[in-house]
Amino acid sequence: MPEQIISRDKVYQPLGCLTDINLVSAFSTRSFQNMSLFYGDTKDSLNNRNNFLKVLGINYQNLVCAEQIHSNCVRYVKEEDSGSGALSCEGSIPETDALITDRSNLALAVFTADCLSVFLYDPLTPAIGLVHAGWRGTKEHIIAKTVQLMQERFNTKPSSLYVGFGPAIRNCCYEVGADFKDFFSGYLIERNSHCYLDLVGINREQALDSGVHKNNIFDAGICTSCRNSEFFSYRKEGKACGRIMSVIMLKKQLC
Repeated sequence: MPEQIISRDKVYQPLGCLTDINLVSAFSTRSFQNMSLFYGDTKDSLNNRNNFLKVLGINYQNLVCAEQIHSNCVRYVKEEDSGSGALSCEGSIPETDALITDRSNLALAVFTADCLSVFLYDPLTPAIGLVHAGWRGTKEHIIAKTVQLMQERFNTKPSSLYVGFGPAIRNCCYEVGADFKDFFSGYLIERNSHCYLDLVGINREQALDSGVHKNNIFDAGICTSCRNSEFFSYRKEGKACGRIMSVIMLKKQLC
């Protein structure tokens, strides 16, 4: 899928190709600076969030954020969760790495710097999901668990589900140890006696195995390590690096 960009503000829209008036989906770039309230230089993070989200028509104080502990825990959120983690990381939905909702004007957010953000959209319910997929969550099939909960909660049909992959470290740069062969067999690429993990490829396969149609999967195609001047990369910068934000929201339509 070609990159969908609001060029003036450098906002990428991973599901923008749908041109669906019911949906807002986007991820920030380094130009908006650090979005995390925990990692990196956080003194301007709330202002950074506001600058990014106002482009999308979202109030930064109403975000719903997950604690992101690299688990496969998925939570359903509703109106009373609005603002969770918006102003303080301590208020985030605890011990969670994926969020789903069918409520309008409830903006879900995850924060990444090499891990993969995954956007899910069920246009029939309608309903949405947002996943933080590092290698640990991927090993525990977090996408499959998210699709399963959407089926249980919303009667989502996986074949009608749209999935978008945000920026992540790709198999060109994601060097891992040989022990990864124990649980990612078939998704390691060997080059010059080194192993590289195809994190996006694994998540794509898991989405397909969950019943998502291949034509409904979109990939931003961005490697955070290769494009470190535009995106934060934990591998390139270390523990103190900032984070980008991925966000998705159903818009309430006026009668």
